Amino acid sequence: MNTRTFRVTVRGVFDGLTDDQRAALLAEAAAHDVLHAAFTPEGSLTYDIAARPAFVFRFSDTGEEEEDILEATERAETAAVAWLTERGYGFKNLRSSAEDLSQAPLSKRQRRAARSPGT
Repeated sequence: MNTRTFRVTVRGVFDGLTDDQRAALLAEAAAHDVLHAAFTPEGSLTYDIAARPAFVFRFSDTGEEEEDILEATERAETAAVAWLTERGYGFKNLRSSAEDLSQAPLSKRQRRAARSPGT
């Protein structure tokens, strides 16, 4: 059986932040810039609190069955909530989306490489 790779995105909005929490997020903003975004097993957080209170967690996970994507999504949501809760950050409007990379369409370059003999 093939291992499937899932990309899970958990989005939300910070809610009810104190001045100290906002300052802490601003101090760490460079480490959570979208330029550092990556899908990782432990999760990658991005935000721009100076512009808007939204945040995005990106997770990667694996499974063997198509249905495993549901469990991967649940694990990602649980991890995002735990990270926010451990730091006392309020949040709202949490929503998730997931993609099974084995089902993703091939890019033009990938299709061309697949048609080329000898690769």
